Amino acid sequence: MSHDSVPNERATPRTLVEPSHAIPLVSVLIAQRSGAAVDPPGREGLARLAARLMRRTGGGQDPQVLDARIDSLGASLAAEVSHSTVTFHATVIGRSLESFCDVLEDVLGRPGLAGEELQRLQRETQSELVEALDNDRALVRRWFQRRLFADHPFGRPVSGTLSSVGAIRRQDVLSLFTDTMRAGALVFAFAGDIEAQRAEAIAARLTAALPTGDALPDSVPEPTALPGRRLVLVDKPERTQTQILIGGLGTHPRDDDHMALHVANTIFGGTFTARMTREIRSERGWSYGAYSSLPIDRHRRSFSMWTFPKAVDAAACIRLQLDMLHQWREQGVTPEELKWAKSYLMRSHAFSVDTAAKRVSLALDELIYELPDGYYRDYTDRIQAVTLDQANQAVRNRIPEKDLVITVVGTEAEIGGTVRDAVPDLASVEVIPFDTE
Repeated sequence: MSHDSVPNERATPRTLVEPSHAIPLVSVLIAQRSGAAVDPPGREGLARLAARLMRRTGGGQDPQVLDARIDSLGASLAAEVSHSTVTFHATVIGRSLESFCDVLEDVLGRPGLAGEELQRLQRETQSELVEALDNDRALVRRWFQRRLFADHPFGRPVSGTLSSVGAIRRQDVLSLFTDTMRAGALVFAFAGDIEAQRAEAIAARLTAALPTGDALPDSVPEPTALPGRRLVLVDKPERTQTQILIGGLGTHPRDDDHMALHVANTIFGGTFTARMTREIRSERGWSYGAYSSLPIDRHRRSFSMWTFPKAVDAAACIRLQLDMLHQWREQGVTPEELKWAKSYLMRSHAFSVDTAAKRVSLALDELIYELPDGYYRDYTDRIQAVTLDQANQAVRNRIPEKDLVITVVGTEAEIGGTVRDAVPDLASVEVIPFDTE
């Protein structure tokens, strides 16, 4: 990996600030615009390992010493990695902020990245991956994403696999750190007991600890859908309950009909009182929860319907969901549903912006994910402006019915036949042992 350009002068770091002096705490978010999508093939999990290793070895210290140092300041610090971002989350008592900045300088600019600690972290990560095999919900999401996005970077697991994590070497971590941790690659967000001038000075101080340079260019392509209905059976012995994810490609925040589709999805499966929950949980008692989701990113993500019925109800539940999907596309939503959804979304948005930390986090998302300007600021106005025709047209235009991945975690010998029969026009069937990498 290389940078297209390295500026001669250090640019002023992009800094967001939301002051609030109600309590003497400062929240700090430090994000970069590249994540697990840049992991080399065969080294999946690298970005996550590198960020966690930075957190553990700041200043070349032992993790126990660094943890004690953070605790003594009344602070917390964690690293979170997605396909598109790496974010360091911190909270600190206001009076300890300057001393805590010494810690952040060490973590961001002077991590030891010790080989012994990397090996320890690799073993821990592999243990987590083995433990995750017991989590059927995690399994269904993992295989849904892998089969929906196929060879696209979004189809590769952020945490990696047993073999890919084991293949990572210290030089891989050093190369990634050198390529991505540059002054121009970071965005800072502060909330709480802090003013803008001080926040900007801290951001400048932290970026001064890093080499000059820009963020890696985003080379991730837009995903494309594979044709047909593809059934993926993740075979796990002795399952009396299943996990089911059905879906395809979804929305992008810059789509003209993005907000209209968001409203329509709220009606279909976005709340505990939406259509899916009423039909699957309330009317039939097949699954305690039944939801549909439309996550957002810099690139198009998925639309999915999630349920977890008993094994004996799995086929009937899948059949009903496909029928409901067809009805949603053909008949749309009603004026009464639209009115309710808009009111619900406008009211609930108040809870998304009721603290300084939440507000600055949303502002950071706008930058990191390249959302339209004012995406959250104008959210309620844009919701209110959605018409019935726009909502229904968005569903017809964006929600797939033919190009779907139907992923089921269950015991194939018990449910395989009935589940196959529940999906008309199957293009392919794949049975995957649950412990497959």
